[in-house]
Amino acid sequence: VQLQASGGGLVQAGGSLRLSCVASGFTFAGYAIGWFRQAPGKERERVSCISSTDGSSYLTDPVKGRFTISSDNAKNTVYLQMNSLKPEDTAVYYCAADYSGSYGCYNPRPNFRLWGQGTLVTVSS
Repeated sequence: VQLQASGGGLVQAGGSLRLSCVASGFTFAGYAIGWFRQAPGKERERVSCISSTDGSSYLTDPVKGRFTISSDNAKNTVYLQMNSLKPEDTAVYYCAADYSGSYGCYNPRPNFRLWGQGTLVTVSS
């Protein structure tokens, strides 16, 4: 049972990247899949979330209008399309799973217990 994140890289400001999070050993049913990021010297923050259980999704305000989250349940994959990237988006991005059931992305007690290994996104100015 694991998550594997990929798709990071070096891109110039204004560019795009698509991150992928592939689940193996389990399906997304009942889970919310979140994307988190952690920049050097900063706390980890939740960037986005999607749940196929209740159809909910979430984007943090700084990325609204630029990032899109989607899922392909047949491929057990969640994508984070990142457009109009800014230097402040530079971070290690992680995907994680929360067995939130009907709460979807709005679990009052989120418990993202399963984490992928992280993928580095670097945006140059």
